[in-house]
Amino acid sequence: MTGTGPTLPYALGSTDAEHERLIRQAVYLTPLTERFFREAGIGPGQRVLDLGSGVGDVAMLVARLVGSTGEVVGVERDSRSIVRARARASAAGLTNVSFTECDVSEVRSSKLFDVAVGRFILQWVSDPVAILRCLSRLVRPGGVVAFQEVSYTPFLALSMRLPLWSATASLLHETMRRSGANMEIGVELHQVFQEAGLPAPNMRIEMLLGSDPEFTRWTYDLLFSLRPEIQQLNISLEPLGDFDTLLERLQAEVGMSKTVIPFVGMVGAWAQKPADEA
Repeated sequence: MTGTGPTLPYALGSTDAEHERLIRQAVYLTPLTERFFREAGIGPGQRVLDLGSGVGDVAMLVARLVGSTGEVVGVERDSRSIVRARARASAAGLTNVSFTECDVSEVRSSKLFDVAVGRFILQWVSDPVAILRCLSRLVRPGGVVAFQEVSYTPFLALSMRLPLWSATASLLHETMRRSGANMEIGVELHQVFQEAGLPAPNMRIEMLLGSDPEFTRWTYDLLFSLRPEIQQLNISLEPLGDFDTLLERLQAEVGMSKTVIPFVGMVGAWAQKPADEA
């Protein structure tokens, strides 16, 4: 997979705190991602490529779906993340998953995959059409390409009821957007798949809603990882007040409102590569 250009810098970094954030986030996302992957036909015995593996949550989920007769190859460009992913997979007793260090624009394999997957990765690539076009060449005829990506529009709309939560959501959106991330790549996947030479994908959008303190902390966690980027972009945190007390104030606002707050829209898109296509 060459000639597609590198991915954008990952604005959230690769600190221990960011790794822990990803692990906490995966606790909530795993049921939605598992349901989506099952719908796309991922199952026992398949060979699966996981693009942008991070600390390994999606790869480990898929490893359980394909079982001992299947295989998962995770691709991740950050060496620190790979070390953590390998350690976690080993601790989980998953012997059917491995991780390769390279950019998603440089993936190579001498053997075709049955499925290629990714979660929250295409928002960080400069040319998702080129990435998917090259990626599909690594998938066998009749195989599946399945991605779960973000849409921030419903998240921002449903956040407007609570002032502090809404201000936090807006600052998150501004920082990610100015960092180069595509905040609506999820809803664009219908076009992206087709421009990459794949069939029009099957699509769905789901949103997690919650109110418990652990769920509420996801926006604070993101901001914490984004603080170096926020400084570099000269974005003011002043609208949020004292950052050291932000988490407690967010949790208090949600608790007193007796309502739920949203996660970002999770758009799943999957398509089967034509059986007669090499």
